[in-house]
Amino acid sequence: MIDLKGRRALVTGGSRGVGAATALLLAECGADVGIGYRSRERDAADVVRQIADRGVRGFAHAADLGAPGGTESLFARAARELGGLDIFVGNAGIWPVEDVPAGAMDDERWARTMRENVDTMFTTTRAAIQAISDRGRIVLVSSTAGQRGEAGHADYAASKGAMISFVKSIAVELAPRDITANCVAPGWIDTEMCDVPFAGEGRGRIERTIPLGRIASARDIAGPIVFLCSELARHITGEVLNVNGGSVLCG
Repeated sequence: MIDLKGRRALVTGGSRGVGAATALLLAECGADVGIGYRSRERDAADVVRQIADRGVRGFAHAADLGAPGGTESLFARAARELGGLDIFVGNAGIWPVEDVPAGAMDDERWARTMRENVDTMFTTTRAAIQAISDRGRIVLVSSTAGQRGEAGHADYAASKGAMISFVKSIAVELAPRDITANCVAPGWIDTEMCDVPFAGEGRGRIERTIPLGRIASARDIAGPIVFLCSELARHITGEVLNVNGGSVLCG
């Protein structure tokens, strides 16, 4: 039902997990897809190979989006390879795995999380706004933590909450160009990032907190992202689409 033929997409954090699953699903729907990644060259090359197997154009570009020139190089590559941009999925970010109460959190951890999750979100989305065509789509990957908070991870929760406020702001700014801007807010996802909390009996404990009784796959998150990139969602903007199996019921 979703036809993205002729659309040109860029996904950050695209070498693994949700980013890779999103890139591949966009390609399945007919879009040409570029991915940004930091260091996993082999994984990124495998994603590009799978994109090509779907009969569309793809590329991977290594860039540290938190470093000077990183964002600029990624978007310059997208312009060369794709000739423009219609879809931007901002997925790059970190989740510091260690629980640290806010009162004990040092400046370095706070600053790193803000740099990786907020500053890079701003610079990449700003570049996307400048590059994207009218009737474009912007989707940023937030988190349930950005809505309800997360004890021991106040830095992460604050960064993802900032993303939600940011997307609501740009949704109004971009509406005259018929560009939509939305967030997807996942709960727990079966990806490498969550290996530590899933270890031992952790996975079972977490599954028991989810009404649907299972942890989302990366593709479970990619589907709602691609929906928001499609014409089916053309009248949705400034929204937060929760994908968490019912574990966090936010209005």
